[in-house]
Amino acid sequence: MSAPTVELGADVLERLHDYVAELAEGFDRITRHYWAGVYLQGLLLDGERKSMQPLAQRVSVPGWHGDTMQALQQFITDSTWDEQAVLWAYRHVMQRWLVDRAGVIVIDATGFAKKGRHSVGVARQYSGTLGKTDNCQVAVSLHYCAPLGDYPLALRLYLPESWTSQPERMQAVRVPPAHQTARTKEQIALELLDQVRSEGLRNQAVIADAGYGLSFEFRRGLEERGERYVVGVPGKEVVVREPPRWGVRPDSHRGRPPERWYVADQTSTPVAVKHLAETLERTPLSWRVGTNGQLHAEFAWQRVWPAHRWQHGRAADDVPDFDAEARWLLVEWRSDGSIRYALSNLPAGTPMAHAVELWKSRWHVEQGYQQLKEELGLDHFEGRSWPGFHHHATMCFLAYGFLQLEQLRATPPTPKVVVKEPARPFRT
Repeated sequence: MSAPTVELGADVLERLHDYVAELAEGFDRITRHYWAGVYLQGLLLDGERKSMQPLAQRVSVPGWHGDTMQALQQFITDSTWDEQAVLWAYRHVMQRWLVDRAGVIVIDATGFAKKGRHSVGVARQYSGTLGKTDNCQVAVSLHYCAPLGDYPLALRLYLPESWTSQPERMQAVRVPPAHQTARTKEQIALELLDQVRSEGLRNQAVIADAGYGLSFEFRRGLEERGERYVVGVPGKEVVVREPPRWGVRPDSHRGRPPERWYVADQTSTPVAVKHLAETLERTPLSWRVGTNGQLHAEFAWQRVWPAHRWQHGRAADDVPDFDAEARWLLVEWRSDGSIRYALSNLPAGTPMAHAVELWKSRWHVEQGYQQLKEELGLDHFEGRSWPGFHHHATMCFLAYGFLQLEQLRATPPTPKVVVKEPARPFRT
């Protein structure tokens, strides 16, 4: 649930001051801490644009006689404060109130339309947010959804090959050396997941759409980390309905002995999930009440075994373990005629209704990023540098978190006990 905006009366400003004080260590210097509070005010105040100039004109800075816009520009773009230290403190604050064993981590990508080519990460690439290939930035994001509320966890820009192949281009926009190596979105997502899980965050599952779930390596990465997941897959993903048998083909005694493993003839023919779905029984389910009434669709919940790369064979060390156990296939037939597919490693006895509840938790991210972009200005940053982009995104996260805490004030829950003291973040 996204939090409503608030009026910045004296009592709210006092609580905002206390909130920023809890994060002060991350900003390292008292002047940065001060301007962080001012910048947050600008993000929280009403206004169509939250870019630097209108934001600076909107805020009130008692006793300050300098150039407010220049001071805020320096704080966001030029100052060297470590956003990872600030986000560590922010996540620790939010965990005290919202962490729950029923929480889920939603992995997604969000796009930012950009003109020109000089802003960090901008390239002609596909953006699910824009629904097309266009000139844009794309960032990998993690969001936490719990029974009492939700909040963004982490975000990092994805750098296409047109950037990682040009070191001088990355240096010009101050990309840290640690992030100049080419990484896929799936690799970035797993790195961010490792970071937030190392801080003691509790969750029951990881949710992601087909942009991530289509990657066999991503799904295996989640399993290697002991994560339960429900992740989207495209309809062409291939599975079998019984445990597959793998084996090396007989040696023909011509050339090198065969080493790659293939699905044995005794295994039923692998089938694309979109074709398998045509044979499955549909069950109507509803999961929540939306603005236009009860949300509902038809679903199927079927045990399957993935048959990744079955036609081309697999290396011996890549065969038996990962595909030895069944996964769940979740199929959703939507009222608009579209069909969605997901794979899951939830336990064998998991009811379909629970899987649907987890799968549909992605709407929190869609709603949350709409608020982050339209109301809190995540989409309004006009700078070009890596530090500036991530500093601005961090402040937008802090604004969202403050609104969630304000919403919780109306019905204050008991603070959650953090079982494990989070590890201090490494400096980048």
